Amino acid sequence: MVEEPGRLERLVEAGKAVIPPLTLLSALLFYFGYVSARSQYEYFGVDVDTIGLGTQDYIMRSPQPLLTPLLVFAAAAAGSIAVHAAIRRRIHPGASARTVARMRRMGRAGQVAGPAVLAGGLLLLSGYPLLRDWRLYGLVTPLLIALGGTLYGSGAAIGRLLRPPPAPSGRASTTLVYLVVAVSAFWMTATVAQWSGRGLAMDRANRLGRLPSVILNTRESLFLRSPGVLETKLPASEGQTFHYRYRNLRLLIHGKDRMFLVPDRWSASNATIIVPLDGSVRVQFQFQNQPP
Repeated sequence: MVEEPGRLERLVEAGKAVIPPLTLLSALLFYFGYVSARSQYEYFGVDVDTIGLGTQDYIMRSPQPLLTPLLVFAAAAAGSIAVHAAIRRRIHPGASARTVARMRRMGRAGQVAGPAVLAGGLLLLSGYPLLRDWRLYGLVTPLLIALGGTLYGSGAAIGRLLRPPPAPSGRASTTLVYLVVAVSAFWMTATVAQWSGRGLAMDRANRLGRLPSVILNTRESLFLRSPGVLETKLPASEGQTFHYRYRNLRLLIHGKDRMFLVPDRWSASNATIIVPLDGSVRVQFQFQNQPP
């Protein structure tokens, strides 16, 4: 006899029909790429929304921050499958009473330890107003919630192997636990993406000399105060519209209709210069100082 799907299962199937998997994947890649880019350029004082990057740009930036979480989740999933398979092999019709009792204790331990760890994560979650400035908050809190849910789900899975299939309400409860784990994994991944973006920014700030070198000519003085940026007043001549030249600048990123320039050496006093590509400035890119 085929069991009727529960209400939650029907909602999941309806969600698949409304949001195709490919669309969902693209949305996730876009989000994590956006989080990483926002953290990266925020380090240079730039709001990423002012750059004008498109959806494809953010999707192309997502693999770097997602690499470590995907490897960790894949390893965890492989380990879980291996452990589950090993437990299934030990729980068979001819298993000894001692083995069954040991497996039952393992299941109960997971169902007890899981809610305890989950409660710790929820306690941190409720303390957000006080703990939000803790740097590890965005990683430890979802990690505890995911770990607690995983322990409880594993204990419940072992219990199901030792007794008849659960009622629909039991299946719904287990599905909700897995949903909590998925949301926590999403939170952890977003935190890692944010850290990845900040790490990329700091690495780039430490290697500004590798960015394209720019000479900027302007009509008026920009009154730049960033250390190391050299301003030169060009000699007056007939028909000359550009009167100032700036050196020691590097191209941070090229937006849709503007460029973002930074000094070639990091300093806390530095500022990012937004240069519109509308003819009001003249930009030259210098060759690298490396003979062929």
